[in-house]
Amino acid sequence: MVIWFTGMSGSGKSTLAESLSSVLQKKRFSVRIIDGDFVRKFNKTVNHFTVESILKNNYSIIEECLKTFKLFDFIVVSVISPYEETRKYAKKKLGKEYFEIFVTCSIETLINRDTKGLYQKAILGEIDNLIGFSEKLHYEEPVNSDLIIRTDHMEDQEAVKLILNHLPISD
Repeated sequence: MVIWFTGMSGSGKSTLAESLSSVLQKKRFSVRIIDGDFVRKFNKTVNHFTVESILKNNYSIIEECLKTFKLFDFIVVSVISPYEETRKYAKKKLGKEYFEIFVTCSIETLINRDTKGLYQKAILGEIDNLIGFSEKLHYEEPVNSDLIIRTDHMEDQEAVKLILNHLPISD
C-alpha cells in the first residue's frame, strides 16, 4: 500500500511519515519512505519549483511507487504534491493501494514553524516560488483525501494512531 502525505512545506508531512514508518516497522512490516528530495537526488534532477518541474517530480515519484509497491508492505510518500492532477493520477494508477493523507495547519503555524527558513525568505522577497505561499505557485487542497490531519490541533502520536486506525492492519 502507498500512503501518500500531501501538504505545504512545514505542515508536518515528513515528521508524520517518519513516525508512522517507525511504528509500522516495529509491527514487522516492510516500509520504504520516499520524499521529494530523495527522488530529485536519486534521479539527479533539480527542481526549479516551476509548475512543470513539480509535475515532473511528482510523476516520477508515482512511477517509482508503481515499480516497487509490491516489494514492500507500505511505501510512505511525503511530498508537497500541490496539484490535484498528480494525486488523481496516483489514485487512478494505484487504486485500492493508494491512501492519501492531507496534512494541514494554519499559515500562522507554518510561518512560526518555518523549519527550513523558507517562509522567512518568501516574506523578505528572497524567493518567489514557495508552493502555496507565493503567488506564482498555488497549492490545490485535496478534494477527496482519505484522511485529513490538522497538525496544529493534534499531537504527532495521536495523528499516527488515527492513521493506523484507517489502515488495513491488525494489532
